[in-house]
Amino acid sequence: MSEPMVTALGHAGLRLDAPGIRLLADPWLSQRGAFLGAWFPFPDNSHLLTPDLLDVDLVVVSHEHLDHLDLDLIAGLPPEVPVVIPRYPSTIMQRRLRAIGRTRVVVLDAWQRYPLGDHPDDWLTVIPEQCPMSHDSAVLIKVAGRSLLHTNDARISLAQTRRAMAEAGGPFDLMGAQMSGASWHPVRYEYDEVERERISTIKRVGKFKAVTRLVRSVQPRLVMPYAGPPCFLDDDLFELNSGLRPGGIFPDQGEALAWLADRLPQQPGVCLLPGDRVELGNLEVTRDPQWKDFSLAAGPEARCRYLREYADRRRAAIDGVWAANPPPAPGLPERFKAHFESLGTLSEYFLARIGMNVRFEVSGPGGGVWDAHIGPDRVRVDLDGGGCHADYRLILDGRWLDGVVSGRTRWEELLLSLRFTARRRPDHYNDYLVGLLKHADRAALRAVEEFEAARDPEETIEITVDGKRVQVSRFCPHAGEDLAETAVVVNGALRCLGHNFEFDLATGDCLNARCDPLQVKRDVAYEEAV
Repeated sequence: MSEPMVTALGHAGLRLDAPGIRLLADPWLSQRGAFLGAWFPFPDNSHLLTPDLLDVDLVVVSHEHLDHLDLDLIAGLPPEVPVVIPRYPSTIMQRRLRAIGRTRVVVLDAWQRYPLGDHPDDWLTVIPEQCPMSHDSAVLIKVAGRSLLHTNDARISLAQTRRAMAEAGGPFDLMGAQMSGASWHPVRYEYDEVERERISTIKRVGKFKAVTRLVRSVQPRLVMPYAGPPCFLDDDLFELNSGLRPGGIFPDQGEALAWLADRLPQQPGVCLLPGDRVELGNLEVTRDPQWKDFSLAAGPEARCRYLREYADRRRAAIDGVWAANPPPAPGLPERFKAHFESLGTLSEYFLARIGMNVRFEVSGPGGGVWDAHIGPDRVRVDLDGGGCHADYRLILDGRWLDGVVSGRTRWEELLLSLRFTARRRPDHYNDYLVGLLKHADRAALRAVEEFEAARDPEETIEITVDGKRVQVSRFCPHAGEDLAETAVVVNGALRCLGHNFEFDLATGDCLNARCDPLQVKRDVAYEEAV
């Protein structure tokens, strides 16, 4: 083999075959699904799970989400196969890999090169997101004179992609771009259908626009949108597959590629299904015969029929998830109180920025209404809740909550499982609440505090609004995105395409989330105009 070959594994997974190296990147092929058996790859990629596919020299995993960190698959690989991961403030990935017996775990710092074979020009590196609130990374691979930027779910900046091009020595041969979101908002919130559709559209289009800007800047020889969203095979969640329809919250590869083709008509792109391959030299695509009778563009009836048959094939795995999460033993309220109040000892910085009451309405044995009063300096849980205003409300079965309390499940896995419903009053996102829950780690929370304290709000850029000049902070107060590259103005508000935070250009206040304000300096003409 003279030219590297990339095989799509579905979702964001890839296999790379090149002279002297066989590599798996973010594979997700196990039969149990992810996040309490809620997510499964779409379409079904199980035909790829063969001894030949697993005959590899190396695995690289971008982050700890279980649709990327396939513990079942990795546990079955020969012990000598190393697993390469990025370094994050939290060591949860190392601990999870050690728990399944992996002893060859290589932890890379940002931009540190890991050699692929004996040739000095063959290597890979990791590019973590700038803000440590999200532990996610892109992977850059240079091998046999070809380059691949595998972005996974990471929202890397334009500046980071420009450095990646410099490291690779020129434009990428292939760039994989994630274009499907993975969030419980708004699909699990108590909105009417019109409002849910409105929010879904904003989030989907925001994600598409951010990736379009990135691809326009990079201009790879070939772009491959993963999009490949999850599907939901459990009867309790099956209705969420409505988000897979065109225009839904979980766009598929075909919809994502059509968007790019419309906005960037000169940019070559390809839609790869699991098992499809592309050679990085001539960019020739070889299609997997598995899909000769399958089409992403099939109508809703055909797609529903496919998903029902897929669900039948995974019935034992789904039943196994329920069996592994039985109704909780007596004492759940007291265990929950102790667990949740312990979160209040991890970061005074986060508690001060949460400052809300979170109500848990828990069904099943031992359930009840429990209010967690979070901030400003501690967490207090009232097990006789319901008597105060709740800024945030979660409704869920006690069996899933007990998994978090007992330690067999992490908070973010529970939230990504979508096995709950929620409501916010006021309807503002609080990144610090989500950050406290998803990390639950002192070092990870401290890293966010240090990152935010180091930002310089005095550095500004100038934008034009209705013909008037306005100076604003160059870097987004949320995650430090460079607003010179990621800002758009919509209806008098500045929206950062990095994470869709919106700021009022009159006051600087964040309009849709709990966040420090944007610094705004207006000239006299603008003051008179408003």
